[in-house]
Amino acid sequence: MRRTKIVATLGPASDSPELINAMLDAGMDVARFGLAHGTPDGHAERIALVRELAEKRGRSVGILADLPGPKVRAGEFPDGGVFLAEGDVLTLSTGDGPSDGHRINVDEPLLADVVNPGDTIVLGDGTVTLEAKAIVDGVVQAEVRSGGRLMGRPGVHLPSDRWQPPVPTDQDLKLIESVGPLADWVAVSFVRRADELVKVREALGDGGPRLVAKVETRAAVDHLDELLAVADGVMVARGDLGIDCPIEDVPYLQKRIIGACVDRGIPVITATQMLESMITAPTPTRAEASDVANAVYDGTDAVMLSAETAIGHDPALAVRTMARIAERAERAGDLADRAVPLSRVRRSPQPAPARSTAAAVTVAMTRAAGQAAAELDLDAIVCCTRSGRTVRAMAGLRPRCPLIGASPSATTSKQLALSWGVEPLVVGEYRSTDEMVWCVVEASVDRGLIRHGSTVAVLAGAPDSPTNATDVLRIVSVR
Repeated sequence: MRRTKIVATLGPASDSPELINAMLDAGMDVARFGLAHGTPDGHAERIALVRELAEKRGRSVGILADLPGPKVRAGEFPDGGVFLAEGDVLTLSTGDGPSDGHRINVDEPLLADVVNPGDTIVLGDGTVTLEAKAIVDGVVQAEVRSGGRLMGRPGVHLPSDRWQPPVPTDQDLKLIESVGPLADWVAVSFVRRADELVKVREALGDGGPRLVAKVETRAAVDHLDELLAVADGVMVARGDLGIDCPIEDVPYLQKRIIGACVDRGIPVITATQMLESMITAPTPTRAEASDVANAVYDGTDAVMLSAETAIGHDPALAVRTMARIAERAERAGDLADRAVPLSRVRRSPQPAPARSTAAAVTVAMTRAAGQAAAELDLDAIVCCTRSGRTVRAMAGLRPRCPLIGASPSATTSKQLALSWGVEPLVVGEYRSTDEMVWCVVEASVDRGLIRHGSTVAVLAGAPDSPTNATDVLRIVSVR
């Protein structure tokens, strides 16, 4: 069973029931919706379609709604685009009109205030790099340092140490109200500090979807610990991160962020350009295949496809290819052990005084289950959970045996689709610990997740426990 989850972005190329079915069959675990494109009504229709098709398969598939955030864009370039050559001189000014090879309009009113002579301005995903030479009467005069073709309305990356717009934006808040309640996860773009995540959580309300902090700025890296104290998940958004930070830092930052998330039992997604060439080609480059595999070796919970499935020529093939690469990487057990050494994942996610008693008990019990699974060579670990906390803590230990997340909440089951190695299972409510243990084992057998003759660990909390902690561990022989 593949343990690393696959997040696939839906878009124009993957908009039909047939294509979504094909992506589900290929291995899509979480469907991502980029809210910067399309309409709320359109997203709602497609979310409902994914839910319907996944339910027919008896699968818990997560929905990730990705907020646009404060994205600056250039005015529309002519059909066919414009090629800017190294050494070309042009101007950038505030406005919403069209752009050409001599003048680029930018939809940021403070453009001239946040750009200084000598600053680097990046257009697109690094397609074109400009150097600001002077600012005259509110117009930025710039020279092309690395050229390329610009099409449509490319993004404009301004110096992040001075350009710090509010997060969430007004548009984000409107989308949170309309699309947010339909999702299992909401990704917050260009987040820098924990208080910005708190604002999004307050807008979503109690019991809303879980939050993914997209780490794509230097400020987010600098405040990583405080973000991890608030976020439910993290995305290593390497596209903008590679623009805001030196490109040579990105591989190191990827490993550092993944490691910090694994230590805390927080799901982490590795994203951007993983199989980029498959937008048009039937196979990835060898470097792209290695990139996916190395993210698996790093210990990532999930790997993500963006344009490959949103506008690519064969979205299902991209998902299937990523699944094959991840499965092969996971079979290299010696490398997996080096990537997530036991000495690291056994460290406490937080200093003990910072955790509640219930959280401390849960962490201790998951470690005991992991130790039992290793010493007794168990066939599976079944975690009974209402919120998903126990399963995520268990997944953070990266057990070798299958991990089943049994929950009476369908919402929790869909959220667990993002966590490493977790097979979500919806079960009923139970009156006693004995009833809970035996019923979840029986449900796991019925779903084909464990077999008769297996020996499994069952982690649970007593239904009448006042602490709401996972305080029961049983070793069960399945007859």
